[in-house]
Amino acid sequence: MPYPEMLVAPMREDLVRVGFTEMRTPEEVDAILGSESRTTLVALNSVCGCAAAMMRPGVYLSLQGDKKPEVLATVFAGQDMEATDRTRDYIPGFPPSSPSVALFKDGELAYFMERHQIEGRPPEEIAAALQAAYEEHC
Repeated sequence: MPYPEMLVAPMREDLVRVGFTEMRTPEEVDAILGSESRTTLVALNSVCGCAAAMMRPGVYLSLQGDKKPEVLATVFAGQDMEATDRTRDYIPGFPPSSPSVALFKDGELAYFMERHQIEGRPPEEIAAALQAAYEEHC
């Protein structure tokens, strides 16, 4: 059962206010991931502490460099279940993981940062790993 929206709204806003488009339905996921050829970053958000203290700040910091994805999107695991499941269809070969971050290039998954690569790492390390992926794929 999802958390009340009034509790998660500020967590959604953390990414939306820095330019991310929310994908709350499978149709919104397909509209972005099903047809986008530009580099696209998808942050799979969640209510856990590692999303708040590590993933969201790390993603924000990663976007401060010169090279970055052209499209920014987010889906909220545990809240928008159908949209999250549809997003995971675009991430083959990896078990469900949230929070996590996916980078797509030419409509294909180019890089995926799983929860275990986020937990316990400071935002600066997460940002550096994402920026290395941007250097390679953006």
